[in-house]
Amino acid sequence: MKKMAALLLSTAAVAVVVLPLPASAQVRTEGPAALADSAFAALPGRWVRPDGGYVINIKSVDAGGKLDAAYANPNPLPFSRAEATRDGNTIKLFFELRAGGYNGSTYTLTYDPARDILRGVYYQAVAQQKFEVYFTRYK
Repeated sequence: MKKMAALLLSTAAVAVVVLPLPASAQVRTEGPAALADSAFAALPGRWVRPDGGYVINIKSVDAGGKLDAAYANPNPLPFSRAEATRDGNTIKLFFELRAGGYNGSTYTLTYDPARDILRGVYYQAVAQQKFEVYFTRYK
């Protein structure tokens, strides 16, 4: 009896291993990280604001949209927050500065793939003014 039970259990175990999973349970070859990486792949680079030479240098973007980015005006200033998000096919970027003279100033930008520019609004917190701006990719 024990031998028969062991044979049935081992046969069932082999059947479970050999049978394919339903489509909804199969492992995807391209996970969320790969999708995020490809969605944000166009962002890394050096972006220059033509009206003053301000620079955003995007080194990389992780799967969650966190940007490894630096700012210069021309002196380097740290971003306290730098992130990219997706809204459908639109890529949005948000940068916040927390350094002398710029405390709380932000860039809220959208990537325009047809023109390869970052366009949006710069909020100068100290003066409490908003400016429409754009950045071109430095080639």
